[in-house]
Amino acid sequence: MRMAVFISRSAEDTKNFARDYARALKGGDVVLLNGDMGAGKTVFAKGVAQGLGIDDEVLSPTYAYMNDYGGKLYHYDCYRFSSGAQAEALGLCDYFYGDGVCLIEWAENIKDVLPENCKTVTINKISENEREIIY
Repeated sequence: MRMAVFISRSAEDTKNFARDYARALKGGDVVLLNGDMGAGKTVFAKGVAQGLGIDDEVLSPTYAYMNDYGGKLYHYDCYRFSSGAQAEALGLCDYFYGDGVCLIEWAENIKDVLPENCKTVTINKISENEREIIY
């Protein structure tokens, strides 16, 4: 599978790119959002939400594990999981097969329960403001 690269020069660039990226997504898509702490994953999620027509403020779901934005977007933070069994026990895997888009941060922690054919977006921090977005 061929990957493409976008160089973001600011958080606003990242959000705008993600908004455009979201327009190609459809219900049932699962997007694995990779990147170190502070890379801009939540900024990307805000742009995806805008692209899906969501007006709610998008916050990192660090302590909730998953935030539901009207059934259109499910934004996961799996940082504190040690296995997919934990996500399954909380019922979080059920959303992978629903009508919304699932955006999953720290997906490597639940890789054993992820569906096939996930899309991947990786955000690498180049400098304070610049990011390399591989998709």
